[in-house]
Amino acid sequence: MHPIYDIVGIGFGPSNLALAIALTEHNEQAETPVTAVFLERQQTFGWHRGMLLDDATMQVSFLKDLVTMRNPTSGFSFLCYLKDRGRLVDFVNHKNLFPLRVEFHDYFEWAAAQVDDLVAYNTEAVGVEAIQDDLFEVTTATGDVYHARNLVFATGLRPTVPEGIALSDRVWHNSQFLHRVGELRDPKRCVVVGAGQSAAEAVAYLHREFPGAEVCSVFSRYGYSPADDSSFANRIFDPEAVDHYYDAPDAVKQRLMDYHRNTNYSVVDVDLIAQLYLTAYQEKVLGTERLKMMNMTRLVAVEESADGARAVIQSLVTGEQEFVDTDLVLLATGYDEAAPVLGSLDETCARDDAGRLVVGRDYRVQTSLRGGIYLQGGTEHSHGITSSLLSNVAVRSGEILESVLTNTPVPVLATA
Repeated sequence: MHPIYDIVGIGFGPSNLALAIALTEHNEQAETPVTAVFLERQQTFGWHRGMLLDDATMQVSFLKDLVTMRNPTSGFSFLCYLKDRGRLVDFVNHKNLFPLRVEFHDYFEWAAAQVDDLVAYNTEAVGVEAIQDDLFEVTTATGDVYHARNLVFATGLRPTVPEGIALSDRVWHNSQFLHRVGELRDPKRCVVVGAGQSAAEAVAYLHREFPGAEVCSVFSRYGYSPADDSSFANRIFDPEAVDHYYDAPDAVKQRLMDYHRNTNYSVVDVDLIAQLYLTAYQEKVLGTERLKMMNMTRLVAVEESADGARAVIQSLVTGEQEFVDTDLVLLATGYDEAAPVLGSLDETCARDDAGRLVVGRDYRVQTSLRGGIYLQGGTEHSHGITSSLLSNVAVRSGEILESVLTNTPVPVLATA
C-alpha cells in the first residue's frame, strides 16, 4: 500500500523548491492540503556549486527570488533570509540589487531546509509510467515506488560539450570547475573556451589565482559582448512576457529570441569586460602578457599525453590551426535544457512538427491522460527565454500549483 500524492516532483533545484514553498504556503490556509514529495538524486540541496566563485554576483535582482514576484509578503523571501542571518541592514547599505552568487545559494539552502519534510534526497527517479488514466507510478534507483496524480519534472540543465571533444583529467566542463581546480599544480598555461559570463569569470579567476600561468581565452567572436540589462530589454523576463511569447506565431517567437538573446546567452557583465581589458592592456604596457585573447577562433580537438594536453585552435578567418600546449582545457560552453525522461509516458504526449512537446500555458504537457505532467524547464520553445532562468520561478510555481488545484480529479481512494 503506497500513499497517493497530489504531486511527485522529479528534481529539486530552485524551480521545484519554489513550488514546494508555494504549496506549503497554500496548505497553511487550505482546508484540504496539497500532498507532495520531491525526489532529488543529490544528497543535499545544490545549485551550480562548481561555479560559486567567491566574487561572482547574480545576474538577476534579489527581488526575483523564490517567492517575491508571486507573494511579496512571504516569509521565504531573500529579505527574510537576510533578517534571519543578521545582514539585512548591511545589505541595504550596500545599495545593490545583485547579491553574491554564493550568498544566493545560501539563501536557497536556507529556504530548502524549511521544506525538507517534502524532499527525499539521495533518491533518483529512474522510471515513470501511468498505471491508471489519472495515476502515475515513479520508480527510484533503489526500487522504491511513489504514486502521484501529477508529475512535475524539473530536471535542470545538461552541460554542453563541443562535438569531437571528450571530458577527461585535462578537459573539464566549467560545471566541474571549483570541484576540480584544486587538482591544478602550478600550471604553465590554461585554455578557457567560451564567450559568456562563466567563461569570463573563469579567465579572471585562473589569471588571478595562478600568477605564473598564461591564460588563453578562446571564443568565436571578435570580443566579449556586453549583456543587455537595460530596463526596456529586461521586460523580456517579466511574467507578462510569457503570455506574449506563448501566444505569438512561431516566426515572432524566433524573432523575439534573436532580438533578445543578448540579454542572457554568450554575454558578459560590462564591468568584468572592462576589468579583463584593463588587465590585458596593463600587461601589454609592462611586457608581461599572461592574458591572451584568441578571438575569432574555435577549439577543434584536444590531444592528450602523460605530460598534459595540446589544444588545436582553428582561426575562423584563415582556417589555419594553432597547437597550444596546456595543463587545462576548460569548456565554458554552456548548457542545454535536459529533456524529461518520460519513458512509456512519451507515447501519450503530443508533439509539434519539430518533435517538441506541446505544452499548455500552465506548463502542463498535452497528453491523452487525465493525470497532469508538468515541466519546469524544457519549455523555451513555447514559453520563452525565462524557461531555464531564475527570473520567473516564483510566478511559474504559483501557476503550476493553480493548475494542479484546478485540474486534479477528486480522489476516490486515499491509497492504492
